[in-house]
Amino acid sequence: MPNKINLCNIKIDNFSMQETVEEIDYLIKQKAQVFAVTPNVDHIVKLQSDAELRRAYENASLVLADGIPIMWAAKFLGAPLKEKISGSDLFPKLCEVATEREYRLFFLGGRPEAALKAAEILRNRHAKIQIVGTYSPPFNFENDKVENDKIVRMIKDSKPDILFVGLGAPKQEKWIYRHKDEYQVPVSIGIGASFEFISGMVKRAPLWMQKAGLEWFWRLVMEPRRLWKRYLVDDMKFFWLVLRQKVN
Repeated sequence: MPNKINLCNIKIDNFSMQETVEEIDYLIKQKAQVFAVTPNVDHIVKLQSDAELRRAYENASLVLADGIPIMWAAKFLGAPLKEKISGSDLFPKLCEVATEREYRLFFLGGRPEAALKAAEILRNRHAKIQIVGTYSPPFNFENDKVENDKIVRMIKDSKPDILFVGLGAPKQEKWIYRHKDEYQVPVSIGIGASFEFISGMVKRAPLWMQKAGLEWFWRLVMEPRRLWKRYLVDDMKFFWLVLRQKVN
């Protein structure tokens, strides 16, 4: 089976969760200054028209399938993926591994206090975890050079091995891509709403819904005003993209 699967012109790494953790462990030891992205249906759709997001994806060292619909689409195209590797599942797993390996972690993003609360909960869960910094930046910070310089300096001074960025797509991927060479962290990963999930600010879908590919529906019910257009209008383009690839 090939190591990468082509889905709507995006090369997705065909890794299991264990293989992903092992690869990230290797990259940290190499001090490679790379980053990982976790495409879901919404990312795939955005990539078709967002040139900067596409460049970020093309420069990512790891592209990991986030979502059962991505798994279904790959199977439909005759190139099945081994496992769903969502940022929200990878984040707690890597925190566990980082505790064992004594890796240093920095949490950037989330709603006000989300990263801090997630850090508190994880410190209670893993007594020896090394979370060397947390910061939830203000709204629209990505367009403020002074704020960005402050964040880069904060991360660089903390010397983490892994930077977790929870800003949502495409903001987190673009921010990492723009600044990774400045803050010089071995591995950066965009993890969406993971800080909110860990802190309890946002309730994640029940496991059965996650496994059934209905996590998007859960989120729609939780935040209908914010998410209805994304899920019910924009993301419908994904099915056309997959079908077009199938027949070509």
